[in-house]
Amino acid sequence: MKTTPVYLSSKPHYEILDGLRGVAAVMVIIFHMFEAHSGGNHLEQIVNHGYLAVDFFFMLSGFVIGYAYDDRWDRMTLGSFFKRRIIRLHPMVIMGSIVGAAFFYFQQSDICFPAMGETPVWKLLLLMVWGCTLLPLPLKWDVRGWSEMHPLNGPAWSLYYEYIANILYALFVRRFSKTALAVLVAVAACFTVYHSQTAPSGDMVGGWSLTWEQQYVGFVRLMFPFFCGLLLSRLGWLIRVRKRAFWYCSLLIVAILSVPRLGGEEHFWMNGLYEAFCIILVFPVIVSMGAGGKVTGRRSTAICKFLGELSYPIYITHYPLIYIYTAWVANTGTTITQGLPYMALVLVGAAGLAYGSLKLYDEPVRRWLTNRFLKHARQ
Repeated sequence: MKTTPVYLSSKPHYEILDGLRGVAAVMVIIFHMFEAHSGGNHLEQIVNHGYLAVDFFFMLSGFVIGYAYDDRWDRMTLGSFFKRRIIRLHPMVIMGSIVGAAFFYFQQSDICFPAMGETPVWKLLLLMVWGCTLLPLPLKWDVRGWSEMHPLNGPAWSLYYEYIANILYALFVRRFSKTALAVLVAVAACFTVYHSQTAPSGDMVGGWSLTWEQQYVGFVRLMFPFFCGLLLSRLGWLIRVRKRAFWYCSLLIVAILSVPRLGGEEHFWMNGLYEAFCIILVFPVIVSMGAGGKVTGRRSTAICKFLGELSYPIYITHYPLIYIYTAWVANTGTTITQGLPYMALVLVGAAGLAYGSLKLYDEPVRRWLTNRFLKHARQ
């Protein structure tokens, strides 16, 4: 008698990749705190390339999506796929919008957020509800003065592109052959190099505003890393590292994202070339090493698990605290040296907020949604 194999609802995680996502998320927070002291001028910022963590996140996502879903499409519907992705991502999108609204009036500064003082409560609540949908806001709804399409929680812009990548994958790219996918990745790499050499600021920063220029930057930043990660997963190009793979990869990430600005104001091309090199060559190597390595020690396993669990919640909820810190630095003129204890406090606070959101809200909500909407879904 022929039996139908049972497909598990989830596969074992790549523990090292989970941990690396957490390392990169922590570096994003550190970058944002240093950015507060540079006034947003990356030419003067010490820990300067933390924004490349977003490109790294996209590559990790593409790799994991390929690993988790490429072999499910003979027994999984489009609806089931989108339900799974929404259940995984959207509860914390909602939490990020709520946290952003709760902390909004603690972030006032005429120096860096000139438009905030004129925002009434009704408008704030409307922005919070709208932010829960992840739909972008036009510039006329900007209440901060930073031209963000998610003004209560800036980093939500990258989740907006994450959703777009998932839609492109499910509707089109999942059907691509390896050759077709490789061509797409090669074309996207060309756009990455071109943008790195022509961007007015000499870097890959951008994607958070609802303008044609910023949307272009967002798509350039999305297309290569996400679909390169998918290609790596399909090709199975793993670099086998027997010992300390997590620590080697973590050191690489910290080093890459900590490098100061290169080339100065007169040689933007040098910084752009460095960033294109990291995205196109170094990040794939790190992902391949992370996927090909094994966690052997109990301590490393525990660290990877903790960082992996915390990575998404801390990324999507930390920025309201950064708004507060940025406003405080602008209002008081605090130097980096003076601000170090408060940076540590922000980091601890962000971790506590993320962990509480994960355990008290995200995990219970996702369990309920899974039982409610996926219990009888085709796998």
